[in-house]
Amino acid sequence: MTIMRKAALVTALTALGMSLAAPAAYARPAARAAACPEVFGHGGYPSGSNPWDRDQIRQPNHARGVDDQRAWGADGVEGDVQLTKHGTKAVMWHNTSTNGLTGVRRNITDLWWTAGSDNLRDRSIARGPYKGQQVHTLRQWLDHVRSRGMIALLEIKPEARRVLSDGTYGAAAWKEVSDPIKERQASMRILVYSQDSWIQAELAKRHPTLLKGSQARWTDSVAWQEPPASWNGNTARWTEVLAQAPKSVMTNYTKDYRAWLNGKCT
Repeated sequence: MTIMRKAALVTALTALGMSLAAPAAYARPAARAAACPEVFGHGGYPSGSNPWDRDQIRQPNHARGVDDQRAWGADGVEGDVQLTKHGTKAVMWHNTSTNGLTGVRRNITDLWWTAGSDNLRDRSIARGPYKGQQVHTLRQWLDHVRSRGMIALLEIKPEARRVLSDGTYGAAAWKEVSDPIKERQASMRILVYSQDSWIQAELAKRHPTLLKGSQARWTDSVAWQEPPASWNGNTARWTEVLAQAPKSVMTNYTKDYRAWLNGKCT
């Protein structure tokens, strides 16, 4: 292009508000915030000596507890699976005994679900925020979790091992645990685990695709007490875990964690 023709073109473009200058470098898009983890609600249990004396039965093993976790922003909820006498009923209860329930204190594995005046079904929570709530069966609990559109995380408690491994009652007891899961796993998300190594190995055989694995990673650093300590003591640990981009986390402080998470991820 001759100097004269270029000058004429510049004049024309200038009149149109345009320029022959090289385009400015495109600005890089702002970094996208990391995806928020799924939040699993857990009910706090006191640490230290004699925790059963201070336990306020906060575990969401019943309808009200599940509803509260959902209202606080949980995507999933952890429940505790125990077995009644001879493994005849899978029930949702955290403690080894009926400590925290009405009636005479007895081990869950020594009680029938409905038989006798001392049965488990007719008892209710005797203290704490969920006073009056009754014990739920595994089926009842799963159905309620599903109705709330939540993920069910089942911990099969170590106390169940005695009957699950029993030569006489073990097979029926495993059906009582596994059948409710199999009946519902196509219509809701269910995860399972146990802190007992033998039960965990059996779950790996019976429900290999449902194992919790690294999901619902524990994120709190503050040990639960009654009354509860401030959630603020967790922030350093929450920050550390979130930086590792976990798929899901579990916390005793569901409402506070969800509020803290706001704006830190999408």
